[in-house]
Amino acid sequence: MADDLRTRFTAELKTAMLAKDAARTSGIRMITAKLKDADIAARPSGVDKIPDDQIISMLRGMVKSRTESATMYRQGNRPELAEKEEAEIAIIESFLPQQMDEAAMQAAVTAAVAESGAASVKDMGKVMAVLRAKHAASLDMAKAGPLVKAALGG
Repeated sequence: MADDLRTRFTAELKTAMLAKDAARTSGIRMITAKLKDADIAARPSGVDKIPDDQIISMLRGMVKSRTESATMYRQGNRPELAEKEEAEIAIIESFLPQQMDEAAMQAAVTAAVAESGAASVKDMGKVMAVLRAKHAASLDMAKAGPLVKAALGG
């Protein structure tokens, strides 16, 4: 699927360029530049192109940093810069897999607790490992943490 995402980046870039959509073109170029940096950083470990899960992780990191920037811009009374960051977030999120809703996340946490045999908050790492293995692409681990902690009575 990593090649699918890479192919999708290229196809979307061509479409945006043909449509003369400057904002989308810029956003996709920013993503591909970050991806190229990640590929180069992975070369010493013998990896030519980073796998799909790392691409998704990279995209989530980009969204997180832009969300923080937008918040700072709003606090600094710079709404035009915050809007630019939010537009970039929308472009990046268009490439991320659909996130689980609250009910599906709760069900996944319950299943992971049962599968890992976790009994207390001390076993939280085991549960998180099961969640990461099964649902890494569609589950926001930052939101899952508090649910796991609550499920384990923490």
